Formats: sequence, structure tokens, C-alpha cells
Amino acid sequence: MTYSSSLAMNRSRFVGRNQNTVTYRTQAKTLGPVSNAIILIVLACLLGMFYLAQVTKTNAFGYQINNLQQTQTSLAAEHSNLEVQSARLQAVSRVQNSSVAKAMTPVSPSGVVSN
Repeated sequence: MTYSSSLAMNRSRFVGRNQNTVTYRTQAKTLGPVSNAIILIVLACLLGMFYLAQVTKTNAFGYQINNLQQTQTSLAAEHSNLEVQSARLQAVSRVQNSSVAKAMTPVSPSGVVSN
């Protein structure tokens, strides 16, 4: 028997009528070193972009917080100025309504000085 006829005999065992005689073997496909390097570089770039996005969001919130703190400081200063002004205005009305001020006599001009 020749080599080709022995192969044909082995195939005839599994082959029925109207069936293909070709068999395919599946091989596990693996990535090469270049593909692995490219994938790692792409993943590193994606992680870097995520990091930068988070940092810029944090900075944007930092600017908003800084603006709010400046507004709070200016409003607190304005509040303290208004408290002082309110105390001054209340002091004038208290003095006018006090018993000492009511006991004083008003002074009218007695005359005009001419040159």
C-alpha cells in the first residue's frame, strides 16, 4: 500500500455519502509581542486621559469653591459694616429719646455778627 492509499482508507472510515472529506483543526490564536505592546500603549493612553479628565473636573470645582469663598468673605465684611452702621443709627435715636437729652434746652441764635 502506498502512503496516499493508506490515508484514503483512514478517511473512508469517517466519511459517509455526500459528505466533505476535508477536516479543519482549530488552532488557538494568540497575540504577538507587537500586538501586545500596541494594546498596552493604548490602555496606558486611555488611563492617562481618564486621569486628566478627573483632574480638570477637580480644578473646575476648585475654582467654583474659591469664588464662593470670596463671595462669602465679601458678604461677611458687608454684614459687619452694616451692623456697625445700624448701631450708629440706633445710637442717635437712643440719645434723642433719652431723658438727659429731653431735659436739655434748645439753643437759638441770639444775634447775627456783622463785620
